[in-house]
Amino acid sequence: MRALRIDPDTTVTELVLPQTDPLSLIRVQVGSPDVVDQGVYHRRAVLHLHGSSRTLGLPQNLTAWAVASAWRGLALYPLAGTVVVTGRTADGEVTALDDDLAEHVQAVAHTVRETLARWRQRPPISDEAATGELLAYAARDVASSR
Repeated sequence: MRALRIDPDTTVTELVLPQTDPLSLIRVQVGSPDVVDQGVYHRRAVLHLHGSSRTLGLPQNLTAWAVASAWRGLALYPLAGTVVVTGRTADGEVTALDDDLAEHVQAVAHTVRETLARWRQRPPISDEAATGELLAYAARDVASSR
């Protein structure tokens, strides 16, 4: 079953999850042996997150945040730690991630990497400006790869 792992450093890695009990490998991938939260930001996808990521102070995951925000159409709360993205059936079960959604993740990850590199040379004037800029780019990437 196809899935993607998004690390806080913007790296995206393709995963093959087992058909039976994919959640056990997802727990390993996000680094949470017990609690994995599931966020549904797109009707055909699930973001699996470490259940205590913010409490533990895990690094912010800008790529996962940008993808989730673009899918939702608004700036969401910060996401932290490693995130695994899988597909989602109409019944809410975990399934393979569709190609178009995988393309969204890859495109947004590329844009986040490029944007962060530009910001090192010329930082945005405020956190609000940075958030707005990154969200606009992610929304463009998601819309153009539909």
